[in-house]
Parts: sequence; C-alpha cells; structure tokens
Amino acid sequence: MSAIVIVGTVVLVLVMGLIVRRLLAKREVRAKTIEPEALYTQLKAKQVLLYDVRQPLDFLAHPEIIPGAIRIAPKDIADQTAHFSRDQNSVIYCTGGDDATFEMVLGKARALQFTRVKLLKGGLPAWKEKGYPVEEYTESFHLDTAT
Repeated sequence: MSAIVIVGTVVLVLVMGLIVRRLLAKREVRAKTIEPEALYTQLKAKQVLLYDVRQPLDFLAHPEIIPGAIRIAPKDIADQTAHFSRDQNSVIYCTGGDDATFEMVLGKARALQFTRVKLLKGGLPAWKEKGYPVEEYTESFHLDTAT
C-alpha cells in the first residue's frame, strides 16, 4: 500500500511541477508582449528597434514589412545579431504565433543574451488590422526553410 502512495505522490509532484512551469511560461509571455498601439507610439518616438523574423515561406506569401523593421531570417539570427546591443529596447514580430511560438522565440532571445526584448502581440496581422503602415519588401531572400 505504501508503494502506491509513494508512486501517487511522485506523479502528483511531477504534474504540479509541469503545471507551475507552464503557468510561469504564460506569465512571462504576457509580460514580454507589446500591443500594436504601444509599438506604434515607440516607433514614432524612435525608442525601439524592430525585427521581422518571419519564416521565408511566410514572407513570400506576404512580402511586406513594418517600416523601420530589420528583416532577419530565423536561421540567421545568431550571426546577424552578433554586433547588436543586447540591452536596447527591441521588439520582434512574426506572423502571429501562439504561446508556444512566443516561448520558443523568447528562449532564443534569452540564449543570445538580449535583455530588453518584447514580442508584438498578434504579429504582423494584428499590426495591419489596426491600420498601421506596412511597406512592400523588395530585398531578395532565400527560401531555405531550415531553422
């Protein structure tokens, strides 16, 4: 009987640990997102750097970019950001994404030691839905989808 109680307790502790970890991750995502309105204000005041990290196929489908954004292919982030300031206010956007995508992007930003990075809530679609400007992206890019 005591073995069953021990196993049950271990399972309960593991499940509770997963739940707590998931809640903390969701809390971090909420704290690290920025609404389109706030981003628009910060861009107008030149208080933030903006990075478009959409996948090449997403970019091919919608070849537009938020004015002032720097386009970085996801597979090239480490190389292309090597000389960037790590404590500059920065915003990353993609095609929208869910909490799991945001957690992955935040994890990569943390691994690259970016300390003041946020994610645009709803990505490019939310930006456009608010009627904020986009411009045609005319630079060439590779459709290599490896990340």
